[in-house]
Amino acid sequence: MMKKQLIAVVLLGMFATGCLSDPAEPTSQSSPSGDTEKEIDVPGKFRVYVGTYTNGDSQGIYQFDLDLTTGKATEPVLAAEAKNPSFVAIHPSGKYLYAVSEVPDFEGKKTGGVNAYSIAAESGALTFLNATPSGGKGPCHLVTDQAGKNVLVANYGEGSIACIPIQEDGSLAKASAVIQHKGSSVNEQRQAGPHAHSINLDAANGFAFAADLGLDKVLVYGFDGEKGTLDAEGAPDAEVTPGSGPRHFAFHPGGKYAYVINEMFCTVTGFSYDAATGTLASIQTISTLPGKVEEGFSTAEILAHPSGKFLYGSNRGHDSIAIYSIDQSTGKLTHVGNEPTQGKTPRNFAIDPTGVYLLAENQGSGTIVLFQIDQDTGKLIATGEVVEVPSPVCIRMVPIAE
Repeated sequence: MMKKQLIAVVLLGMFATGCLSDPAEPTSQSSPSGDTEKEIDVPGKFRVYVGTYTNGDSQGIYQFDLDLTTGKATEPVLAAEAKNPSFVAIHPSGKYLYAVSEVPDFEGKKTGGVNAYSIAAESGALTFLNATPSGGKGPCHLVTDQAGKNVLVANYGEGSIACIPIQEDGSLAKASAVIQHKGSSVNEQRQAGPHAHSINLDAANGFAFAADLGLDKVLVYGFDGEKGTLDAEGAPDAEVTPGSGPRHFAFHPGGKYAYVINEMFCTVTGFSYDAATGTLASIQTISTLPGKVEEGFSTAEILAHPSGKFLYGSNRGHDSIAIYSIDQSTGKLTHVGNEPTQGKTPRNFAIDPTGVYLLAENQGSGTIVLFQIDQDTGKLIATGEVVEVPSPVCIRMVPIAE
């Protein structure tokens, strides 16, 4: 049965919808950006795709269905065989999926790859379309632009980013732009050179943001989706504390704030955002931990709740999700607490489009643990639902029409 949900922004690729206090009963809430609310149909079931590392038991990309009404998941099945498809992205149409091939060489060249798949409407099965070089070694993160015309990819190994045009049939052309980052930072072991760890776009599709662990910067590029170009001449890069190692980046749903999670110092840096110029201005840096950073601790993913009220980040080693409340007038964070992920080495995690559930991936223990989100406090309550997938790294969702 289709359920009415109130939302502020409709974007299939980002699934930025309103939240619910109970999965069975929709509730009204204000847009975090002050926009007028409107009703649309949101399905109660989603197909979940999981990117993995295949250096163990995994064979590639897995899929399962999640029922938001019951909070139950189906048994996962292999959707497509692939080599190290660690990060995946869904086309805004919901018809195609793109996955990095996180390898040091691709088709005999010193680069990684990006694979394109079509998604079967009823079964969700993936059919391989083609693959293309990623523009650098070890691609680790990718997104599609809001118009569905390009895939943008970050290459960790060489510290480069690339824009790859999407063709009419969903397959990929050769890269239209490749930019090699340059420089280093204070940690001689981890930051002797650039390491682009993620790439994201703003809501207007006008700026791209590349968090580079090796440079301690979020590099800002002007983006032209029609031409498939990235322009470094424009907004200044945003810097974090030397040695922090920025990893992943997330916008607040209202668009006025953005956050980067710093892998090596286990911190989050918040920024105010000027959408007209693409400028990020630092407003705060806060720990992801209740105590000190210990040996073996690092961070991974960061996401804002669809309501804009909360922010979440994953801690590896501490094996927890850090929970923050967000001050809507300043963008500043208050640490609410940390919830154990009930497994080892949490990586990427996902929040369902209604904001009811958080799915935490534990790469080290091969589990995806379902938590219900308290809509008043942002705290996480384990539901008891656990999905077993070997070496899970990334989760993305597609609505299932009923």
